[in-house]
Amino acid sequence: MHQLLLDGSSLTIESAYSAERARAKVSITPSAVRRMESSRKQVEKWLSGNEVIYGVTTGFGEFATVKIPHEKIRELQANLIRSHSAGTGSPLPGDIVRLIILLRANALAKGYSGIRPQVVRQLLKVFNLGLVPFIPSKGSVGSSGDLVQLAHLVLALMGEGSFVEGDRLISASSVLRKHGLTPLNLTAKEGLALVNGTQMMGAFAVHCVYEAAELTRIFDITGALSVEALRGTDVAFDERIHRLRPYKGQLDSARNIRRLLRGSKIRKSHIHNDPRVQDAYSLRCMPQVHGAVRETVEFCRRQVNTEINSATDNPLIFPGDGIHLEGGNFHGEPLALAMDFLAIGLSEYANISERRIERMVNGQLSGLPKFLSENGGLNSGMMIAQYTAASLVSENKVLSHPASVDSIPTSANQEDHNSMGSIAAQKCYQVLENAWRVAAIELLVSCQAIDFSRMIGGNGRELTCGAGTEAVYRFVRKHIKHLKADRVLHKDIEESLRLLKSGEIIGISEKAAGKLE
Repeated sequence: MHQLLLDGSSLTIESAYSAERARAKVSITPSAVRRMESSRKQVEKWLSGNEVIYGVTTGFGEFATVKIPHEKIRELQANLIRSHSAGTGSPLPGDIVRLIILLRANALAKGYSGIRPQVVRQLLKVFNLGLVPFIPSKGSVGSSGDLVQLAHLVLALMGEGSFVEGDRLISASSVLRKHGLTPLNLTAKEGLALVNGTQMMGAFAVHCVYEAAELTRIFDITGALSVEALRGTDVAFDERIHRLRPYKGQLDSARNIRRLLRGSKIRKSHIHNDPRVQDAYSLRCMPQVHGAVRETVEFCRRQVNTEINSATDNPLIFPGDGIHLEGGNFHGEPLALAMDFLAIGLSEYANISERRIERMVNGQLSGLPKFLSENGGLNSGMMIAQYTAASLVSENKVLSHPASVDSIPTSANQEDHNSMGSIAAQKCYQVLENAWRVAAIELLVSCQAIDFSRMIGGNGRELTCGAGTEAVYRFVRKHIKHLKADRVLHKDIEESLRLLKSGEIIGISEKAAGKLE
């Protein structure tokens, strides 16, 4: 079984995503345990000396001026979890919940939260058992962290919430008992340490950035297939053009497309007798548009990798200095802006892809049979596949309105600027899913169009695509047959999506054309 050690500083987007998918066994390093023990001793020292510490010996938010008696401190922490478990809406996806657990454990492993190591170990026991606490999706404003969602997570670990099993909610007490887990009994600082953090938006961010990086290659592949289908020119991808505007993303995208198209017989068949001087923007400007999205993904990657290795609760404990500092590391602005930016970038991938889909089904633009149908009129061919792509693109445009420009004050105006990063992250997740589906439709439509393009200019012989595009085309045709007469396209789109998400399309193209950037 795959192993992952958390030390609070070296987790990556890739290791977090892979650990969740591979059901890795996760534990904390000895050095992380020592740091947590050190900060915990400092908290206990202050408690014995009647130190006033926010959220430890005081109330929360506007109640920060209310001193809590020592004998009520455990009750204070439990009440914090109960009162903040005020979420609503459908449950978060199970993979996101498991990433929340992983990320919260990693943040606590940094050793600045004053929490006992056994509490973090309990979090990881739940992760390693594959359990999914019930966490409702609505209720976070993205500052003071994702308070509501993290509170529901802790509520389950206390035995007072629920776990999700299939489509059912099961009482947490029975689930913990079944797996031999003792309900958490929180003491000073621990409830606050568990709920002050950006881990819900962080979990969505890990998922979105990882899969957005996959889409940077996917859309180069589907775009290259569309060039073949539309008998486009490869001149626009010449490296000499892109050296004069040397954005790394642009150079990488152009290089990918060149590799995929290398040796195309379709291209050679019309290179000397094509009256078109240049292609439409959706083909010609692929490296510029795709490359800009690549740069967006890289910016977001840097933000997220920093965030998932940060201490994001309050107050923070510095045992070496013997002090606690009240601050605002729980504020979600770094992720809020990144997720809004990523949603915009992913929307642009889908936008330009849909324009290529339209060109392929539009007989006046493609020179191919209308809607790529062999018997148009009786059959509608790929007509409605483009409708679906248009619908997804339109939805993305609405979802790409930034959440981070909004703020509604909470907690009697003590928390007077909120990031709305939780909303930005969940919107980005929806945009990502829509972008995957547009890519699946482009893959489906481009292969149908290539079926016709292969016969144009071949003098009766079937022409082949480039090194990478031919390999992908043949692979798709093993799983999705040519559309000769109308059938239920939903099944074809879902199969195309499955092929893309499996990673097989990238693997096939790289085996034939070389490593893609």
